[in-house]
Amino acid sequence: MGDFPSQFVSAPARPRFGRVKAIVVGVFAISLCLLLAGGTSTPAVNSPAFLISGMREIPSPPLGSSWAPAPREAGGLRMVAGADGQTFQLHTAGGDRTFLPGVDLSDTTPGHLPGEPAISAAQYRAWFAAMGWLGIRVVRIYKIHPPAFYEQLAAYNQDNPERPLYLVQGVAMPDESYIGKKNLFDATVTTTFRQELEAAAQAVAGDFSRSTRPGRPGGVWNTDVTPWLAGWIIGTELDPAAAAASDKRNAASKRYQGKYFRNTPKSTPTERWFAARMDELAGYVAKKGVSQPIAFVNWPTTDPLRHPAEPLDQEDLLQLDANHVLPTADWPAGTFASYHAYPYYPDFLRYESDLVAFQYQGQSDPYAGYVAALRKHHGTMPTMITEFGVPSSIGSAHDGPLGRSQGDHSEQEAMRINADLLRMMKDQGLAGGFLFGWMDEWYRYTWNTVGHQDGARRKLWHDPLTNEQHFGVLAMDASGPRDAAEQQLFDGGDAWPARKVTAEIDEAYVHLDVELAKSPPGSMIIGFDVLDGITGPPMAGSTDRRPDAVFALNLVGHTGQAYVRDQLDPLKLDFTVPASVRGPAPAGWKPFELITNRAHTVPTTGAKLPIELQNAGLLVHGTWDPAKDEADSRALWHLDDDRLAVRVPWAMLGFADPSTRRVAVPQKGNLTLQASPGVTVSLTASGTEQAIGQVKWPNWNRANYAERLKQGAERLRDAALSTANG
Repeated sequence: MGDFPSQFVSAPARPRFGRVKAIVVGVFAISLCLLLAGGTSTPAVNSPAFLISGMREIPSPPLGSSWAPAPREAGGLRMVAGADGQTFQLHTAGGDRTFLPGVDLSDTTPGHLPGEPAISAAQYRAWFAAMGWLGIRVVRIYKIHPPAFYEQLAAYNQDNPERPLYLVQGVAMPDESYIGKKNLFDATVTTTFRQELEAAAQAVAGDFSRSTRPGRPGGVWNTDVTPWLAGWIIGTELDPAAAAASDKRNAASKRYQGKYFRNTPKSTPTERWFAARMDELAGYVAKKGVSQPIAFVNWPTTDPLRHPAEPLDQEDLLQLDANHVLPTADWPAGTFASYHAYPYYPDFLRYESDLVAFQYQGQSDPYAGYVAALRKHHGTMPTMITEFGVPSSIGSAHDGPLGRSQGDHSEQEAMRINADLLRMMKDQGLAGGFLFGWMDEWYRYTWNTVGHQDGARRKLWHDPLTNEQHFGVLAMDASGPRDAAEQQLFDGGDAWPARKVTAEIDEAYVHLDVELAKSPPGSMIIGFDVLDGITGPPMAGSTDRRPDAVFALNLVGHTGQAYVRDQLDPLKLDFTVPASVRGPAPAGWKPFELITNRAHTVPTTGAKLPIELQNAGLLVHGTWDPAKDEADSRALWHLDDDRLAVRVPWAMLGFADPSTRRVAVPQKGNLTLQASPGVTVSLTASGTEQAIGQVKWPNWNRANYAERLKQGAERLRDAALSTANG
């Protein structure tokens, strides 16, 4: 089973000020001993799920009827799941399950990139137990995981025979070379994908070995998980321009008619290519005497519907239709339609009249209308949304109807939305919903912050402004470089406005603990100087020209705004943004904002809409202690009597890579990097300037983190249990 890694810790009640210190609590050590000894007597005591902070607050799941697999046989093949018209049937001892609540699991952890062997056997074991505790019935992976994944999945299922965790195995294309070649039918593209399909079929059956190489795990796979294999999803979200060019190039390709999968007469070349790959996978699987439903990845950008109100041509350029790739009588498990579909993009969700008019629970709900339209289109097969969700990030990348935007959600709000979406999918007759994703992923980037960062080292720090890093059910909290100690910046006795200031840093924030004077001010400007060579007009209310970023706080009204000096404004790295859409700011400064949409025209109405921005620098006041019900994970400052706690995201200070202390400096629209000596802090209140000191830290090359169940996860659990057919 291996050693339990240090990130399995319980986050204690967060102190009033400063960051969480990871500790190992005695009860977890007891549980660990029982686990290593093979103890399984009382799940509430021994479950490895409780190695994850926050899991103990989730009640024990109800027993209900058995989910043990009850496979059937057809055509000489054994199958635990199959499609019957629009119904997906998972055959269990408690009856056929027709809706699958699931979660998507990636293959990496903070400090690593996909394909690097970073997840331990102990983590898999704890995660599977936590998924089961949360009512999740299916885990979907995108590619072959290391052998430990399959070993621990089988071990968990054998220990929990009535509540197993089923698997949907994905097989991603090994690379995206088809984009540059504009040809899915390229021999190398096809051959490498075919090899990966065969490898995956052998891996799930426990009959595979290969060497490790960059981006691909190696080892010996000797654990058969096919008793719990509920299906396959192959491929990746296709680039529409490249696939359209491939269709044109291969227009003469013949309709595919295989032993297990075939094309209908109206199929496109891309659909014929997928039919061949699905047929090949079915052939590999059938050799093991089993059959499982097989689907390919699709997404709104290449869905089979037409969207005349979509402003961007590429979002309605190519139609890819699962109705044109059908199983033969020799493949009894059948197929289904699989979509990665989120409630905030593309923009046709905002403008398509039929979707806007769709009513769900007494209100207009375009996303409900969209998933209902997908199901209606696929009248002969089940439809699943195999990626959905909203992130619990400060930054957003797109506005969505009904407040379901691509970010700017607290953890509690994100989990509420995700739970509502899962229930809605079942209400609309879908066959399943898989939440993206299980854990936060630090390496991820998004379109409106990627240009502000040093991509080579993104995996080493955690950005609250990059929404893609915050989709998880599990928070991967930064716990700080191991040689970065608390720093006393200032101790001034009866000084005003602050008497004492200490600082800490971690991979996500600079943390300040400020002890205010006995008569605290009504407002305060906290200045942050990161580059000595940049200066300019002082922030309004101050005479200090040195700071490059400021937090302007109203200590009475509990409001605040982050500003950045013009020279470091990150929007200069994106697009030309008219001054008319920018928020107000003193001369020489800009509010910290992110672009969430380009200017665009709605084709069906001719309406011309301007660039859209998010005021990401609107500073939320409140506690971020996850042990408190009123906590808001977006909060960046908290005042409690004379104690002021502040945490500052590195990006709000202009850092492109805090791990090497490098700041993003726009130069003619391009990213340049300048080394920072540290963050010099100053305070201004009622005309009084107070020099505090400089926060310094060593470079770091390793990410330290602690796992924690996000606030509001009980809502997701309740939705999973209520949609899972018992």
